[in-house]
This record gives sequence, structure tokens and C-alpha cells, in this order.
Amino acid sequence: MDFVNAYLDETIASVTTFRTEPGHRQVLIDMADAIVAALRQERKLLICGNGGSAGDAQHIAGEFISRLMYDRAPLAAIALTVDTSVITATGNDYGFAHVFERQILGLGQTGDVLLGISTSGTSLNVLRGFAAARKKNLVCLGFTGAQGGLMGDVCDLLLKAPSMNVAGIQQIHIIAAHIVCALVERKMFPRD
Repeated sequence: MDFVNAYLDETIASVTTFRTEPGHRQVLIDMADAIVAALRQERKLLICGNGGSAGDAQHIAGEFISRLMYDRAPLAAIALTVDTSVITATGNDYGFAHVFERQILGLGQTGDVLLGISTSGTSLNVLRGFAAARKKNLVCLGFTGAQGGLMGDVCDLLLKAPSMNVAGIQQIHIIAAHIVCALVERKMFPRD
């Protein structure tokens, strides 16, 4: 029981910090605006991450393609974490650090958006993905933890979840992703 209470207290504290710091709200709005600008130019959102963040990439892509708050047309989003043939071939032939880089070089177009997710901000394959995105003139958005790692140097916009705990960071990331997707939905498909 003590562990459960402590975990919930830590989660509430992180979410409260996330909610009350105005910089977090503004970066979410700016990220949504960047994605809307790309989608309106018939570009797409590419998303990558490792482990739980790979699952988040898939979750987020699903919200864009299917729906989040209400029925609407699909929005172009691709999780770069789902094609096992591409991932294993690239990992075998070039190394795991190149699994997102190769996909971005092959699929990315000027004006697309890359959302890279790394709780530490130091995942080499995500960082190499951002380097490839820069070569292809993609807008670079990042979700990371409180320390930011190396992602501050490679992202146009960076959300640093106010937590040092991996699970806490991931919880903030999915809240942030839902907010960004909901903002994009509202801007792309306004409702009364």
C-alpha cells in the first residue's frame, strides 16, 4: 500500500508541475501548429522511439490515423517502430543505431514532421533519426525527460517531461501526445 501511495503521489506531483509551468503548454501548442502546417501542405508526421516509447509512437500514430476525440478524416502519421522486416534488416545490415535514420532517409520529405521520443534524450537511433530529418528538411519535435539529454541540440521544439523516473516521463508523454493530437484535430476539423 505504501508503494502504491508513493507512486500515485509522485505521478500527481509530475502532472501538477506539467500543468502549472506555462512553458509546457506553449510547446504543446507550438508542436500542434507545426503538425497542422505540415498536414495542410499534404505532408506527414513520422514518429519513433525505443521500448515503451516505441509503443507510444504506435499509440500516437493510431490516434492520428483513426481518431481521438471525434470522428474525422484520417491524418497522415507513420510509426517507424512497426515494420519488423525493415527494423531487423537495417539492424542486421547497418546496426540498430540506424533503424530510424534509414526509414527517414527513405520516407521523409521536405516539410514532414518527425516526433522523436526518448525518455533519456540520448537514444542513439532517435538522435540519428533527427540527423537524417535535418538532411531531409523535416521539422524536428522531441519528447524527453527532465534532463533533456542531447535532444535540445537537435529539436526545433522539445517537451521535457518534469520527471526523472522513466515511468513518470512516459505518463507525461502520453498526456502530451493526446493534447497535441486533440489540438491538431480541432484545428484541422473544427467543430461548433
